[in-house]
Amino acid sequence: MATRRLRECAAALERHLQPSLFKALCDPSRLALLSRLATCGGSLSVSEASDCCGVHVSGTSRHLKMLEQAGVARAQRQGREVRYELNATALVAALRGLANAIEACCDQDGCCGVDPREETDDAGA
Repeated sequence: MATRRLRECAAALERHLQPSLFKALCDPSRLALLSRLATCGGSLSVSEASDCCGVHVSGTSRHLKMLEQAGVARAQRQGREVRYELNATALVAALRGLANAIEACCDQDGCCGVDPREETDDAGA
């Protein structure tokens, strides 16, 4: 029974540990762009988005393309311009799915040595 749960746990983690997502999120400029998309209240052109992070427009374009390929941004062409917006549903689903998979794996007796249902008290440390 335990072996089956471990296989299920590993499969769930593998489904949610998508390299393209983490590669897209590991760069400070892409995180700044993601934040800008999240707070702009709509879509942004590449030049509008480049104002947030001090990256040249061509670099911003590459960063936004990577966020799009990871599924956390959507692009829509409007004439000669490409506008990007946050795909919040996909980002939340990916992060929540990963968190749930990790929590389910650590919920097994002795697996991680931590009960995720227990709150830690850092105040006493």
